[in-house]
Amino acid sequence: MMRLLRIAAREYVAYVRTVGFWLSMLMMPVVGGLAFGAPAYLEKTSPPPLVAVIDQTGQGFDLAVIARLKADKPPPEISPARPDPGVPLQAQLKTWLTDGAGGPGSRALTAVAVIHGSGDAIGIDFWSSNLTDRSLERQVEAAVADAMRDQRLKALGVDLPALKAAQSLKPKVASFSPKAAAGGKVALRDRLPGIVGFGTAMLLWMMIFTGAGILLNSVIEEKSNRVLEVLLASASVPEIMFGKILGVAGVTLTVLAVWAGVGGTLLATTQPALAADVAAVLLGKGLVLYFLFYLVGGYLMYAAIFTAIGSFCETTREAQTLLGPVMALLMIPVIFLTQAIRRPESPMLEALSWFPPFTPFLMPARAASEPPLWQVLGTGALMAVTVALVVWIAGRAFRAGALSTGKIDLKGLVARIRGGE
Repeated sequence: MMRLLRIAAREYVAYVRTVGFWLSMLMMPVVGGLAFGAPAYLEKTSPPPLVAVIDQTGQGFDLAVIARLKADKPPPEISPARPDPGVPLQAQLKTWLTDGAGGPGSRALTAVAVIHGSGDAIGIDFWSSNLTDRSLERQVEAAVADAMRDQRLKALGVDLPALKAAQSLKPKVASFSPKAAAGGKVALRDRLPGIVGFGTAMLLWMMIFTGAGILLNSVIEEKSNRVLEVLLASASVPEIMFGKILGVAGVTLTVLAVWAGVGGTLLATTQPALAADVAAVLLGKGLVLYFLFYLVGGYLMYAAIFTAIGSFCETTREAQTLLGPVMALLMIPVIFLTQAIRRPESPMLEALSWFPPFTPFLMPARAASEPPLWQVLGTGALMAVTVALVVWIAGRAFRAGALSTGKIDLKGLVARIRGGE
């Protein structure tokens, strides 16, 4: 046990003591904050679009368009530009969109909507300097469509204010469930198990992908430097393999703990009631143990596979070819995670939950539906047996791979694992 812990500590310190580790860990929240805040900041600091509306129909569609655009947040600026009857309209529009409508030095327009036609044959020629953003075009189209609809209804003698008042009517919905805590009425706390379960599944997925790269690089580097052979001479295969897995798990959990601490602090500061509900759900129903069981089991199963794969590779390129099927397998439960929340009692999801590689992802996501105890115990037992089997096979493969040289074909690989050489 002491050798195992020493190997784990060595693996952990090798990454944690580097400056790049801490910079990467601290940069991720910054990058995440930029990903969420940058679009809003750019929208706030960028000049608003400058739009002109030309209504050639004489039916007041320009007023409807302007009213809709001004209701947008943030609203665009409306240009008072009016075309010169003596100059071709198309030439004027091109000038407005490149040089501005107020002469030299004026600001170029972002878009111009030209509304033409009569009766039901209304058309819109939308000119824009931005070829990719169609949000303004859709706003203009929707405003004109609403105005055309109102005109038709008014011509048919429909009372528009009464119609719009009727269309705004909607019932007040209250959600109830026999699984809800407060007298059957569903509250946010009742929905939290599903949200937290989905988060646990995604957390495991992130840990596996993060730990995979670290484990592979570590094993490949030590094999190429013959360090693994030295370790095998002084420690057993389980001690080396579990030491490495434990050390990398510590690195991953350090990163997640820092992020969770920052996120939890922000949540407790800004939304104390929600933070209290999350804590009550995790601790009150024992879900923290439920999630922890599948989290640990899933991580150990995949970490053992990655460690064994790394022991047979001399370079990361070789590892990537062997990891392909494992990565493809890992993508399958992610596809079903959303459905595990929406349709947790689906027969297909129940069947997939019994497949051990998917169990640690799908069972936490199904926590909101409170799956039957026999399913929890059955899938948990099957996963535990699978983890033990995978670890045993991975241990033999790790020893065979660590002592191997050159490329090994599938037949030779199976023979080495069976022989424990």
